[in-house]
This record gives sequence, structure tokens and C-alpha cells, in this order.
Amino acid sequence: MNFGAIKAIYLFEMARTKRTIMQSIISPVLSTTLYFVVFGAAIGSRITEVDGVSYGAFIVPGLIMLSLMTQSLSNAAFGIYFPRFTGTIFEVLSAPVSFFEVTIAYVGAAATKSILVGLIIFVTALFFVPIEVRHPFWMVTFFLLTAITFSLLGFIIGIWADNFEKLQFFPLLVVTPLAFLGGSFYSITMLPEFWQKVTLLNPVVYLISGFRWSFYGQADVSLGLSLFMTCLFLVASLAIIHWIFRTGYKLKA
Repeated sequence: MNFGAIKAIYLFEMARTKRTIMQSIISPVLSTTLYFVVFGAAIGSRITEVDGVSYGAFIVPGLIMLSLMTQSLSNAAFGIYFPRFTGTIFEVLSAPVSFFEVTIAYVGAAATKSILVGLIIFVTALFFVPIEVRHPFWMVTFFLLTAITFSLLGFIIGIWADNFEKLQFFPLLVVTPLAFLGGSFYSITMLPEFWQKVTLLNPVVYLISGFRWSFYGQADVSLGLSLFMTCLFLVASLAIIHWIFRTGYKLKA
């Protein structure tokens, strides 16, 4: 394992965050806080509780996961796309660094940034509503797994994208709608039975459900199924990245 190469790439990516702190940290935190204030005040005045939890507290896990997923995806996608755009990716590919080490560095930096944003949002939420974390171990587990998994997915998107429009396609037009429809602001048990079954086809449901369970002990699907689907998503992303480096897809051109 070439730890020196991993450290160099990781620190380079993290240094970029300092130069774009408004875009990387402050902007997503402010946006999520506005979501919390608006939804908590507007809808919370009409829906006082969901499954025995105040609506303001109920939406906190969903908001954290929404931010975590979109930031992980965007950070990782841009992190690998920019070297491809400038041509500096060939320096990395020609260096004695394996695909696994390159992935660890870029994905690790993207996950670190999104985790930092998620933690700031969690602390901010404490000033608005009382939050209870009944299962801190599982909260941290889902928190880390989601950050890593979506950073891996973002890494794939960053290699697949040919331009900045494609780079923004998945975060804005795929992940965000799936997160909104995946129970970020409501329990899927509030839906008609038919739409409950349709919603279970949304993979984001399992991430949000497992994360919310770690807070309040209540979930739309079982903890085991949530954990299984999250790990399956992670393994599938790793397999795709392995194939990309093995074949040189959009890297050798």
C-alpha cells in the first residue's frame, strides 16, 4: 500500500476545500438549515408528530442524509473530473499507484468533506429541536457508509461525465428527487399502500430509514434490510470502479 501517494492526493483535494469554503461548506449548510426552518415551521404547524416524534425532530435525519448524499456525490465527481478535464489525471495513472489507492484518496477526501458538512448540520439542528440518538453506533455506521458509498458513486460519475452539464445531472436530477421521495420529510407509512410498495423500489429509502432508526428506534423498513441494501450499493460501486481502471474506460483516451 502506497500510503505516501494516498496522503498526497488526499491532502491536495482537502486543500482545495479551503479555497472554496463558501461553496463546499457554508452554502450546503445554509441551504439545509433553510429547509429545516421552512419545512419545520410550515409543515410542522400542521403535522405535530410522526410516529410519536415531533415533526421538527423527525425530519432532521432526512435532512442530514440529503445533504450527505448530494455533497458526497458532488465532491467526488468534481474531484476526479477536474484532473481529467485538465489532463493531470495522466500523471496519476503513470505513477506507481494502484486503482485501489487512487480510489481511497479521492473518495476519502470527498467523504471527509461531506461528513464535515453533515456534522455541522447535526450540531445546527440541536439549536432548533431536541434530538435523541438512541443507537449512536448505528448512527455513525450509516453516516459513514452513506458518505463512502455516494462518494464512490460520485467517483464513477466524474469519470463517466464528458462535460460539466453531465457532472451536475445526477446530483440535481436523480439523487435529490430520490431523496425527497425517499422519506426525507415523511414516513412512507403515510402513503397509500400501493405507493408504499412503489417507494420501496427507491434505494434511498433504505438509507434514510436505517439512519432515522438510529435516532428514534423507528423505521419504514427493517434495520437488517437497510444495512444490506447500503452494503450492496457500496460493493456494486467498488466493482464498477474496478472495471473502469481495469479497462481504462474514459481514462486512456
